[in-house]
Amino acid sequence: MIQLHKWFAGCLGVGRVKGGGTITAILCCAAWLLLQKLGVEGNILVVVTSLVTALGVWSASMVEPYWGKDSSMVVIDEAAGMMISLLFIPVTVANVLIALVLFRFFDIAKPLFIRRMEALPGGWGVMADDVLAGIYSNIVLQLLIYYNITGR
Repeated sequence: MIQLHKWFAGCLGVGRVKGGGTITAILCCAAWLLLQKLGVEGNILVVVTSLVTALGVWSASMVEPYWGKDSSMVVIDEAAGMMISLLFIPVTVANVLIALVLFRFFDIAKPLFIRRMEALPGGWGVMADDVLAGIYSNIVLQLLIYYNITGR
């Protein structure tokens, strides 16, 4: 069972690659664009994002004794945060790229209480900072779209 959690937490091994968090976010963007092309939208994306987030909390908690606290090999948090960044956003290449830049900014800089989320225990701390970075990214992108700053 722990092997399964390692695969989930590391997003099928991407976490073992240098820059795995950024690679995971980029792959998530590509998957999001593909899902849009396939007609997947709305509630289905909310459910999938919620499941990835819940699985991330569980798997990150399970691998912590093996990989250490908030290991860089755990990248499911980046997938969940990136997905949250994209929820309820009109899916265009420009919007997805802006969401990626915003998410990585918030995830790396960790302003506005994001860093404090890391203090939560186990998988909650691993996931919460990225969830909050995703929420902030989504809010900023929603405002950019509303004020027509994205060029859309």
